Amino acid sequence: MLAPDLTVIRIVLVEPAGPLNVGSVARVMKNMGLSQLVLVNPQCDPWGDEARQMAVHAADVLAAAQVVTSLPDALVGCQRAIATTGRPHTTLPIPLESPRAALPWLCTKDAQPGALIFGREDSGLTNEELNYAQRFVQIPTSPVYPSMNLAQAVAVCCYELAVAARGSGSKGEWTEPADERGARNNDEALAELGTLERFYRHLESVLLAIGYLYPHTAASRMKKLRRLLNRAYPTQTEVAMLQGILSQVEWALKPKKRNKD
Repeated sequence: MLAPDLTVIRIVLVEPAGPLNVGSVARVMKNMGLSQLVLVNPQCDPWGDEARQMAVHAADVLAAAQVVTSLPDALVGCQRAIATTGRPHTTLPIPLESPRAALPWLCTKDAQPGALIFGREDSGLTNEELNYAQRFVQIPTSPVYPSMNLAQAVAVCCYELAVAARGSGSKGEWTEPADERGARNNDEALAELGTLERFYRHLESVLLAIGYLYPHTAASRMKKLRRLLNRAYPTQTEVAMLQGILSQVEWALKPKKRNKD
């Protein structure tokens, strides 16, 4: 089996503020064989002199960078997404994995599009933005100084992706990483993240309609439901089935017309 194509994996930077970081990210991506850079609402000029000077021979990666206005736009077409975080989330506990443990999941033999998401230099990703990922990575660092520079964090993760893609095979062959959590779902394609997002919005609407959710608690409850369902890695077929259940519930809620004598 040939090694996975890392060019299908997107490196997503949410609101990067430093052009030097953006250029450095482009450079390390090219070093490790990645080429898709997506910038969500950048707070700097990603194609200015500073960025281009740091990119050096990765000017092509930088020039091809896609700019979008929101994180969902950056994930269109993706089936897998891993978010990076440098801080603990006490309000909603989430399992944090090391890059080496989690990133091989993005390296699929069938070239499924995936994304690795990085947050802002000063504050990282919001809890809402974390909702769009299925797994979460935290780079182990010294407690004396745990904060990492954005470009350095991307470099660590890109290296681990390259190692995972190279795998343990010989002569350029690749052995698919074992996934203890059953993410393969019998090799059926995972649901695209956009499909999942539409399902979650539909689910919230129905749960509000039947009184399971209340407007003032809906956001926190939906976060927990997202985590639960994301751990199952649903396929396109499974999400379609769940959508069908919601549609049937909506039909059952409609007032029935009585037959007139």
